[in-house]
Amino acid sequence: MLEAIVSQLQNPNTQWVLIGTMLLGIASGVVGSFTLLRKQSLIGDAMAHAALPGVCIAFILYGSKSLLWFLVGAAIAGLLSSFIIQVIINHSRIKEDSALGIIISVFFGFGIVLLTYIQHNGAGNQSGLDDFIFGQAASMVGADVRLITIIAIMLLIITAIFYKEFKLLTFDPQFAKGIGIPAKFFNGLLLLLIVCSVVIGLQTVGVILMAAMLITPAISARYWTDKLSHMIIISGLIGGISGVAGTLLSTIMEGMATGPLIIIAATLMFIISLIFAPKRGLLAKFLKQLSLKKRTAMEQIFLSFYDIAEGGNLKSITEKEVLQKRKVTPVYFQYAIKVLERKQYIKKASEGSWILTDAGIEAAYDLVLQQRLYEMYLMHEMEFAHLELKTRDDLNLQALSSETKDQLVKLLRIHDRIPLLTPESSSVANRRLMV
Repeated sequence: MLEAIVSQLQNPNTQWVLIGTMLLGIASGVVGSFTLLRKQSLIGDAMAHAALPGVCIAFILYGSKSLLWFLVGAAIAGLLSSFIIQVIINHSRIKEDSALGIIISVFFGFGIVLLTYIQHNGAGNQSGLDDFIFGQAASMVGADVRLITIIAIMLLIITAIFYKEFKLLTFDPQFAKGIGIPAKFFNGLLLLLIVCSVVIGLQTVGVILMAAMLITPAISARYWTDKLSHMIIISGLIGGISGVAGTLLSTIMEGMATGPLIIIAATLMFIISLIFAPKRGLLAKFLKQLSLKKRTAMEQIFLSFYDIAEGGNLKSITEKEVLQKRKVTPVYFQYAIKVLERKQYIKKASEGSWILTDAGIEAAYDLVLQQRLYEMYLMHEMEFAHLELKTRDDLNLQALSSETKDQLVKLLRIHDRIPLLTPESSSVANRRLMV
């Protein structure tokens, strides 16, 4: 396989296609990041489908195949479709998703009609025109790649120059208008960038799959970062790698089109991101949930030990007594017992029974105190709104002011929720609050 790839890379046509698909992937990934964050994912799909009648009309007017004129026709048709979508949304009760569906169907249907007309009434020079539906990267020549390269580089340069303006309009359009940024101009410019990225991918990926080329790298990059600048870079890299991978696969798989393989490569990278991304990936979420379940089970068992000891049983505590307080599964119960024994918070008295150690009483006391103070916070949240606590772990006893601490302790006394078993107590009768 490696030898086949190396031999194909020596082919000038393969080199042209490789450069074109790589630049297409980079440009699509960069522009697609803004499209995704502005929740305009279907705009690219609408423009791609609307480009087909533009290509057909350009062919009818020019009389022969020319990528430059095809791109011009596709761009005009894409901008026209976007304008019509906005008119429909602003001057009717039709929602954006319905307007997009209408435009996609009407323009693509009109394009198919024109394509059929050309094929039945042409003089033979229309051969290959239908490649714009599914893409045909192998038909690209040096001139086509140079044109795609120029447009792709221009897209990247414009995005870099107006990055701050696009960022503001994406996340806070009202603020952008307030500081004097011409929102209409930059919205139109961004729309033009989307159109250009769509039209340069028509010959490679086709009108049907071009929307995936815009969105898939961007949504893959979103899993890896929370910063727009990083997302744009990662999205561009994923798009470029997808273009290269799809092209290389098509060189060694006879009869397989380049465009669909590029989308498959991008989809595989999305699946990798979906599963293995460090913070947002499914694996990371699963491990986080598993860790949370284990921690919760351990704390629940620990609290049960304390509650039983607080009730007067300072001797052996059985599994049955613990599970009567708080139900956990046998697997998590055994895990909690092992953790508590390893930390020397409990020690085995006999088979199936344990005793809280002095260290365990001290640690459990702190945990119970934090838990009960947090309960008081939830019951009287309006009085402690300045704390802005989201979870119990946010309640740091050491960081609380003495006034706030006294208020919470007072509420504990009122509700009879004061922890009774203190680290120094030898019996439940010794009722001291250690705060």
